[in-house]
Amino acid sequence: MGKVLMVQGTGSHAGKSLLVMALCRIFSREGLRVAPFKAQNMSLNSFVTPDGCEFSRAQAVQAEAAGVAPLVEMNPVLLKPQDGLRSQVVAMGKPVSVVSAREYWEMTPQLWPLVTRSLDTLREGNDIVVIEGAGSPAEINLREQEIVNMRVARYAEAPVILVGDIDRGGVFASLFGTVALLEPEERALIQALVVNKFRGDPSLLDSGLASLKQRTGVPIAGVLPYFKDVQLPEEDSVGLENSPQPRPDPEAPLDIAVIRLPRIANFDDFDPLRREPGVRLRYVDSPGRMGSPDLVVIPGSKTTVADLEWMRQADLDRSVSDHRGTGRPVIGLCGGYQMLGQRILDPQRVESDRPETDGLGLLPVKTVFESGKETHQVRADIVSGSGLLTGSRGGRLAGYEIHMGRSSNAGNAPFRIRERSGKPADAPEGALDSQGLTLGTYLHGLFHNHGFRRGLLLHLAARKNISLPAGALQNMEREYDRLADLVSRHLDMDAVHTIAGLKP
Repeated sequence: MGKVLMVQGTGSHAGKSLLVMALCRIFSREGLRVAPFKAQNMSLNSFVTPDGCEFSRAQAVQAEAAGVAPLVEMNPVLLKPQDGLRSQVVAMGKPVSVVSAREYWEMTPQLWPLVTRSLDTLREGNDIVVIEGAGSPAEINLREQEIVNMRVARYAEAPVILVGDIDRGGVFASLFGTVALLEPEERALIQALVVNKFRGDPSLLDSGLASLKQRTGVPIAGVLPYFKDVQLPEEDSVGLENSPQPRPDPEAPLDIAVIRLPRIANFDDFDPLRREPGVRLRYVDSPGRMGSPDLVVIPGSKTTVADLEWMRQADLDRSVSDHRGTGRPVIGLCGGYQMLGQRILDPQRVESDRPETDGLGLLPVKTVFESGKETHQVRADIVSGSGLLTGSRGGRLAGYEIHMGRSSNAGNAPFRIRERSGKPADAPEGALDSQGLTLGTYLHGLFHNHGFRRGLLLHLAARKNISLPAGALQNMEREYDRLADLVSRHLDMDAVHTIAGLKP
């Protein structure tokens, strides 16, 4: 069985995911077979394995950093919030129910065997498994039901690195309090403390760290700096910040606005646009923030009808329609694609209590929700060359589908699926209006395709009669290496190797 090392945090967004990603990369560069693992994740950012199983996008990115293929065992339980009280439960890659928090806790005895089998499977095939916790292990009201923090650590006898976020303040209290609230057998598993997101001179922390070590009996493994120059995906929407009012920016001649839906899903679709030189990517949640962008994008949503109603209440539906009415383009991805259509039908009440909802009417599409979820990796051809796709006809696309609705298109399908879940296919995909300026598609990862993305941006630039800075192939491998280098410089890696039972 492979070794195990666990990263837990004093709270959500403390930096657990990035530290796991960095450690996966570091161990992989040392020639070790390494895999990430998170027993339970709550996120609307999900990914699809080659065999059609849905799991957290964060673990897929960690697997990529580790240089291994994504496996559903890396995240056996995924919770996808649907509203303020209920979540869809995805177990071993397949949706099984929609439950309240209390109903979910009643399910955990049935889910625990999936967690242990998945972890055992990963350990059998790897030299080390880097395990990520969720939230805080000190949520003492949830101790009996939790299946992601100390219960996993105890099962695997995993040494734990505890991470605290100093950028939020109170890091000494949060680290000390977390350790103090653990049971003695749990406290014994905490082998190192890490302070994350520090700005300034780390020597200023010396006296506090020495006192913390004395009070907890746990050594300090390092102080990680706050950074923004490594371009990595955010795990969840906590990392999204509302953009300020639009203003002229000569360094970014193209302005792209993404509607900030309350239940936005797979927003990492837009990371490649954020990294493009000459592009200003903004998230907008009101008409006053819309400005006059060159492109509006409606992203994916876990609850299409509810988020469409939110757009109407915020008057953003009118903003999108007015934008398109002035001859400027709109793109809808997944749930956003469904919103752009004429009607959304839900006769089985799969997604909402409404049997029928009017869409924005910008595409000749009707969507019908069904109980089965489509989850596939796909490859497609671009078969249209008009409007937004000028110059792109004949190009190839790779992406993935995650949706519970089927959309029938009375117009022009811009793409043709040639492979779905590894099997040959020949099916139309998406919709494009007669002017080629309203595009809808179920393909997540669309903007990760370099040729498509550059063709789109060059078309937008040509519409404004401006030049666009040369783009470069975006190299995530380089970003993983930069993250690994940064963590290696600031973390006592000899201590980490010793904690994990590895040779330094």
